[in-house]
Amino acid sequence: MRRKLAAGNWKMNGTAASLSEVEALIAAHPSPGVEILLCPPATLVGRLAALKGQHSLMVGGQDCHAKASGAHTGDVAAAQLADAGATHVIVGHSERRADHGESDEAVADKARAAWSAGLVAVICLGETLAEREAGRTLEVVGRQLDASVPEGATGLNTVVAYEPVWAIGTGLTPTSEQIAEVHDFLRSRLSARLGADAAHVRLLYGGSVKASNAAEIFAIPEVDGALVGGASLRAADFSPIVKALEQAAEIELP
Repeated sequence: MRRKLAAGNWKMNGTAASLSEVEALIAAHPSPGVEILLCPPATLVGRLAALKGQHSLMVGGQDCHAKASGAHTGDVAAAQLADAGATHVIVGHSERRADHGESDEAVADKARAAWSAGLVAVICLGETLAEREAGRTLEVVGRQLDASVPEGATGLNTVVAYEPVWAIGTGLTPTSEQIAEVHDFLRSRLSARLGADAAHVRLLYGGSVKASNAAEIFAIPEVDGALVGGASLRAADFSPIVKALEQAAEIELP
């Protein structure tokens, strides 16, 4: 059975003062029934890893360079994130794809770099509003999945996050039927490519996930958790999402 995962992407938010929110989250979930991952800005990865101590909370980066080292001013290598205490790294987020022109091939290169450093790659994909309205959602996410997920992907080194671009930070959320359609499609596509190993790859949903809609989203088959943006910045907002996922996990227990 795939273990549920609640992942938080702080984006370009947070300073040392924000670590108090992590302390509050740990206090609220001393023995979580799901995996919890926080991806703060690179400046906080090491401090968050040190802060969590023996707690099962995992720490991730928000991006990494495809190269292990070199003349790449301002970039962070996957091995540097691992050295700071990270276990995961997000690659291919729509904001990186849009703001930095990252192609599917570039995302795949970053995923390979993550694996080489011993990190789990959280590979993001999703369609724009124009693509959704044109009826191209499955075409787009299928292409992104095929080209962004390298050969060698397994449930141990890869998480796939479906984040419709039009739902990120907008307050808009796809219907349960729309989310189910994409997640079913992604599972089927992975199965055709990876065979039985596809059953171990977790599929997260992301895009305006909040306490008020988390339970409905987590009740959808093939949704193994969430990649949460703004609501992960405060323990008071993120904790109810974690609790909703814990309840979903309990329901699925045999």
